[in-house]
Amino acid sequence: MTSRSRHPGDETTGQAVPGTASAELLRSEPGARPRALLLSAGLVSAGAVALAAGALMPVVQGGSPGFTAAPLLVVLALAPAAAVLYALVSGRPGLTAGLVLGLTALAPGRLLLDLQLLADGSLAARPELFLADRLLAMPQAGPGLWPLVAGHLLTLAAGAFAAGTARDEAELAGELDGRRRWRLLGPVLGVAGGVGLLLAPFGSGNAYLLAKNAFEGPTVAMAGYLLLAALLPLTVLVAVSSPSAGVGKGGFAGAGLAALAVGVPPVVAGLVVDRLSVAPGSVVVTIAGLALVGLAFTRFDVAEADEAVTGDLAGEARLPGLFWWRLATGGLALLAAGAAAAGALAPVLKANGPTPVSETPARWLLLGASVVLAVPALFVFVPRLSAFARGVVAATWAGVVLAGAAVLGAALSVTEDKAVDPALFGVDLPVPLPDKVGYSAGAGVTWTFIALVLAALAALAAVITGVVERDDSEEETDETRVSGTVLTPVVAAAVLAIAAFGTPVFGAPGYTAPGLWSNFGAASWGLLGALAVVLGLYALVPRSRPVAAASALAGAALVLGLRAAELPLVGSEYDGSSAGVGFWLALGGAVVTLVAAGMAVAGSRRAG
Repeated sequence: MTSRSRHPGDETTGQAVPGTASAELLRSEPGARPRALLLSAGLVSAGAVALAAGALMPVVQGGSPGFTAAPLLVVLALAPAAAVLYALVSGRPGLTAGLVLGLTALAPGRLLLDLQLLADGSLAARPELFLADRLLAMPQAGPGLWPLVAGHLLTLAAGAFAAGTARDEAELAGELDGRRRWRLLGPVLGVAGGVGLLLAPFGSGNAYLLAKNAFEGPTVAMAGYLLLAALLPLTVLVAVSSPSAGVGKGGFAGAGLAALAVGVPPVVAGLVVDRLSVAPGSVVVTIAGLALVGLAFTRFDVAEADEAVTGDLAGEARLPGLFWWRLATGGLALLAAGAAAAGALAPVLKANGPTPVSETPARWLLLGASVVLAVPALFVFVPRLSAFARGVVAATWAGVVLAGAAVLGAALSVTEDKAVDPALFGVDLPVPLPDKVGYSAGAGVTWTFIALVLAALAALAAVITGVVERDDSEEETDETRVSGTVLTPVVAAAVLAIAAFGTPVFGAPGYTAPGLWSNFGAASWGLLGALAVVLGLYALVPRSRPVAAASALAGAALVLGLRAAELPLVGSEYDGSSAGVGFWLALGGAVVTLVAAGMAVAGSRRAG
C-alpha cells in the first residue's frame, strides 16, 4: 500500500507497533466489503474444518495411511484458516482477501489430487492418506474423501466473495509505485515451486507405491500437478502486480500455505515411512512455500531515499543491485545453454535389451537452441551491451522450450515403462519375469529437462533485471515510446509467426510433423510455448522504449529463425525431406521482425 492511498487521518489509526514482522504483515488497509469478507472467511474456515475431518477418516475403504499423518494434516488444514481469521479480526481487509485468493488459486489442483483417490486410489501417491499393503484393483473411496472434496469446493467458493474486496483495495491503493524489490523474489520462488511439483514427490522402494513424476503418474493426478505447477507462479505474479501491499502479502502467504499443504506430507513420508525416501521435488515445494510465507513478513513499500525508516529491519533490506541481477541472468542463461547442449549430445534413449538405439533428430535443433541462447547471454556481461542482450535473452529462452519439447516428445513416444523387478522390493516370485524390452529414457532426457527449468529461470531473471534497470534509471518516467509506424510490421510478423508455428517446416515420406491444429502431441507444447513468448513480445512493443523494443524484436526474430532452421537441422535426417510452407513463413516472419526492430532503433535516434 502506498502512502498516498491512505485516507486522511489513517496514518496512525489501527497501525500495529512498528519493529516487528507481524506488525508489518498485519497493518491496516483502507476499504472493505464487510459482509462479503466475513462470508469468505467463514467459507475458508468451514473448508479447513472439512479438510481436517477428511484427514481423520479413511479415504479408501479397507485402507490406512502409511504413517500417523492426521495431526500434521490437521495443522496444515487449519493454519490457513487461522491466518485468515486473525487478519479479519485485526481489521486488515486487504490481507484477508489476499490470503483467501491465494488459497483459492491452488484449490483446483489440490482437488484433482484428491479426486485421484476416487478414480483409482491404488495409483495415487498419497502415503499420508493411503498406502496399500497388497495388490488392489480400483479400491472404493472411503468416507474421508468426501470431506476433502467439500473442503476444496468451499475454499473455491470463498475466493468468489474475496475477489471484490481485493479489487477495491487495489483501486484505493492507486498505481504500483515505490521500489518494491522484495516482491520480485516471489515469481522466482513460484517457478521453483512449480518445477518441484512436476518432480517425483518421494523416492520409493515399495512395490505397491511407485515414485513417478507428474508426467508418468495417473491422468487425474497428472492434471492436478500440472494445474498446481501453472497456478502457483501465476498466483504469485498476480500478487506481485497488486498495488495493495495487503493483497500482495496475503497472496504470497496464501499461496505459500497451500504449497506447504502439498509439499510437506511427502517430505515427512519420506522420512518416516519404511522403503520411502525424501526426493528433491517435495523439498523444493516446501522451501518455496516457506519462503513465500516469509516474504509476506517483509516490507513491500521500500522507503524512498528521502524517507527515514526506523524500527523495521525489513524496510531497510534491499535486494542485490543491477550488477548481480545481470550476473544471474547471464549465468542462468549460460547454464541453460550448457544443459541443452548436454541434452543434445548425451543419449536420449537407451535400450532395455538387445534392441538397437536410434536417436531423435530433434537433438540437433536443441543444440542449435543452446547456441542461440548462449551467444546473447555472453553479452549480458558487457556493460554497454547488457541491456540489449538481456532483452534478447528474454526471448531466446523460448528456443530451448521449442527444441526441448521436441526431444522429450520423441523420447516419450518410443519409451516403455521398464519392468519392475520384485526382488528389488523384497518380493519373491516362483517364475522369473522375462527380459526387459523396448527403450527407456537416457541421460539426454534428464539434461533436457534441466535445460527447460534453467531456461525458465533465466527468462524470469531477465524480466526482473529489466524492472531493476528501470528503477535504477535516471531518465524521466515519460520516456519516448516506439513510433506508431512500427505497429504495421509487428502485426504482420505476428500473423506470420502464428502461421509459421502452426504449419510444418518440412515434409518427408512417412513423417508426420507435430502441429497446433492437428497431430497435437508433446512436441506441440513446445510450439505453443514458443509462439506464446513471441506473441507476448510483439504485444509489449507498443508500450516499450525504442531500444527495449528492438532487443525484444531481435530475440523474437532469432526464435523464428530457429523454427526455420528445423529444415536443415532436423529435416536433413529424413530421406526425401523438402521445405514446407512453415519454413518460408518462419523466414518471412524473422525478416519482418528484424525490419520492425530496425524501425524502432531508427525512431530512437530521431527522438534523440
